[in-house]
Amino acid sequence: MRERLKADLSDEVIDYLLMPALLADKNRSFNNMMSINKGHLFMLIAQGIVTSEVGKKIMDALDEISQQGADRLELNPKLEELYFNIEAALIKLVGVEVGGQLHTGRSRNDIYATVARMNSRDSLLTISELLLQLRDEILTIAENSLYMVMSGYTHMQPAEPITLAHYLSAILHSLERDQTRFQQTFNQINISPLGAGAMASTSFPINRQETSELLGFDRAMANSLDGVASRDYVLETISSMNILMNNLSRFCHDLYIWSTDEFGVVEVGDGVAASSSIMPQKKNPITLEHIKAKSGHIIGALVSATSCLKNTSYGHSRDTAESLKYLWDSFSEVEASLHLLIATVKTLKFNEEKIFHRSLENFSTLTELANTIVREANISFREAHQVVGNLVIEMIERKIPVTQIDAKLIDDIAKKVIGKEISISVEGIRKALDPIENVESKNTFGGPAPSEVKKQLTSLKEQIELDKNWLEHQQKRITEKIKQLSEAHVKN
Repeated sequence: MRERLKADLSDEVIDYLLMPALLADKNRSFNNMMSINKGHLFMLIAQGIVTSEVGKKIMDALDEISQQGADRLELNPKLEELYFNIEAALIKLVGVEVGGQLHTGRSRNDIYATVARMNSRDSLLTISELLLQLRDEILTIAENSLYMVMSGYTHMQPAEPITLAHYLSAILHSLERDQTRFQQTFNQINISPLGAGAMASTSFPINRQETSELLGFDRAMANSLDGVASRDYVLETISSMNILMNNLSRFCHDLYIWSTDEFGVVEVGDGVAASSSIMPQKKNPITLEHIKAKSGHIIGALVSATSCLKNTSYGHSRDTAESLKYLWDSFSEVEASLHLLIATVKTLKFNEEKIFHRSLENFSTLTELANTIVREANISFREAHQVVGNLVIEMIERKIPVTQIDAKLIDDIAKKVIGKEISISVEGIRKALDPIENVESKNTFGGPAPSEVKKQLTSLKEQIELDKNWLEHQQKRITEKIKQLSEAHVKN
């Protein structure tokens, strides 16, 4: 393989490039590499490029290597890569005259492009499954909190009353979009480069559609150069994970803030918390901290992978291969984050009484008071806005609680601010300032009224089931194809 080169590989290349990559690739790629070998061999036999007699010897040897497993494979870094170590094991069993025929019509470039896509689709489906589990857990909490009234926040300040279910519905809608992005990304990944060769395909009469089908791909890539050069799916996949992690980080940040003593409206379970080495009273929600930090790691991975690929020629190079490191790291970080968040969400306990009283006392109901003034006093919303804004100033200065707002106080402020007398009914004020009535009145499409949120959750639940069906279909199809391939034998 190094016939063109006079010198052996340097110790530095072996120690810092080849051996670390070999060890990682053995654990990550062995099984998919063996599937590629078998799929390619079946195609060579079908096309008459390799005889059935030779094919059977190669297949029997491949089966033996597969059964021994990755841990039994002898690794020689001077062979540079996993594929050549597998080829060496094959040739050791059947000889170079027979084993050497397996590499006919292909290159390590298209082999590694194919195994990278197979590894990627496996990891992406794993993450999709975990995301569905998280959506299920959040949905369960939402369904049980349709009437748990709380303050919604803008600029981290109390805004208007909503329900916990309405908040969680918002989170679920963002995660639904994440799931859709993963499905679209999967479709971009699941196309086969095998047969692209080094970059110009091959003069052997191979059948790329056959190997694509055998390996569970949707189709073969239409251009051989694109087959080995394309790494935009790496950026697309990390981008999709980056958006997911950003959504998870924002959710975790809310839970993190709400779990502080100053808010004190949610608590994580002891099993997902840590204490202090010096302060025995501490209960720290560490899983939320780790997930937020891991979100930052994915941003770094996206920038790093993009930097590896930019200003490289559109062909195969080690620069493009380096971008995959950040993809594998991202898969690991996102998988860990989803496991941690699922475990955390299962333990969440919300202080319903405290949440409700916050919404009663923190002025979040006063937007609806302005709406009521518009309806009952027949003035413009801008005038009502001025009245209520000055009302809040008066209440803060005089330490008047929300529960003591009455028609006279409103009228006094109106005369002073807009020069008009206004009359508001006691019932209108009561309904506006009651957080429950306030939420119930917001029954427009997408609003926080329990009747509307229930519709949202029904739709979200239906989409979860559709997404589960999509995932099951993809997993089943790929698993069956690879199983059929692993169990297939060559007849003489």
